[in-house]
Amino acid sequence: MPDRAASTTPAVRLRGAGLTFGRRTLWEGLDLDIAPGEFLAVLGPNGSGKTTLLRVLLGLQELSEGTVEVSGRPATRGSRLIGTIPQQKNFADDTPLRARDLVALGLDGHRWGVRLGGRRAMQRRVDELLELVGATGYADRPVGQLSGGEQQRLRAAQALADDPRLLLCDEPLLSLDLHHQQAVSSLIHRQACEQGSAVVFVTHEINPVLDYVDRVLYLAGGRFHVGTPREVMTSEVLSALYGSPIDVFHANGRIIVAGIPDAVAHHHGEEEHDGRF
Repeated sequence: MPDRAASTTPAVRLRGAGLTFGRRTLWEGLDLDIAPGEFLAVLGPNGSGKTTLLRVLLGLQELSEGTVEVSGRPATRGSRLIGTIPQQKNFADDTPLRARDLVALGLDGHRWGVRLGGRRAMQRRVDELLELVGATGYADRPVGQLSGGEQQRLRAAQALADDPRLLLCDEPLLSLDLHHQQAVSSLIHRQACEQGSAVVFVTHEINPVLDYVDRVLYLAGGRFHVGTPREVMTSEVLSALYGSPIDVFHANGRIIVAGIPDAVAHHHGEEEHDGRF
């Protein structure tokens, strides 16, 4: 593992972190260190503050209380220490941008003006990234002609372009078939293992990444619990978080959760819909 994985400085440090909107508290008193190379899954119902946590780390949302640091520095908007893989959303069919051009934006998309100098080095790096995610075969095709899974691989390549110390993943497997879920999950895990990047992986479904997860942060009902999957994904812990009886079963290497209240399971929370989070 790279030297950064042996660093004593956490990739993320939250101390006394809390976030409140009006009378509603998403979470409070959150103390959390995420080590370089660690894979943290963030679970919970819609509206529990999962995507909001990513916005805090990106410097796009201020905490109501407490502090947040990324690699020992206060979280700031536009940090080049962070790579982001967003939720999968297809490009329009007529989008002319080529696959390799989308990946190249991860290298110089933050700069204004015409690309100057280092063109060959840029092309080599883009080719390396395309090969890394298995996208070499469609490097010169317009992104609008690619499948959702192929587009998501390109977003992963773009996020990894600057070799980030922290990789934020917001439901990156949503709407992908099993094959592409496995491919994208494996790629993200490899970045943590080989490059020592810390991974914060927001998801509604832990099973596709269960083999890769070091710890889980579960958010629900204004409360949270942090620990290994075996420590967090239990009937006792989830029942306490939801304030209602929850059954957790382990079968064939999968975790099955039953009994989440309908009002929670079918709630479409603020994170997705009212634009505040």
